[in-house]
Amino acid sequence: MENDVKFLDFVIKALVENPQDVKINRTVDEMGVLMTLDVNSADMGKIIGREGNTAKAIRTLLRVVGMKNNARVNLKINEPAGGIKETKTTATKSLDDAMSDLKL
Repeated sequence: MENDVKFLDFVIKALVENPQDVKINRTVDEMGVLMTLDVNSADMGKIIGREGNTAKAIRTLLRVVGMKNNARVNLKINEPAGGIKETKTTATKSLDDAMSDLKL
């Protein structure tokens, strides 16, 4: 097992509640090393962190590990099946309906 995979495995399994569901896939191409991460849907929030800060920190540390081995390492976090998707809310009332609700 490569050093970057060992490092990512250690960090992710320390963060999640379901370490048995952690899957890491490592591919190498001309752009560098791409590591894809799959975790349980209940653990996604812990991996992403508030405003994505945890994911950014993990990516930064992986780049440092990659620099030590003269490789460019990138991390892709796969969204689990059935994950919560953000939906944008749109205005459903017309202007006249909204004005009548105000009862002016």
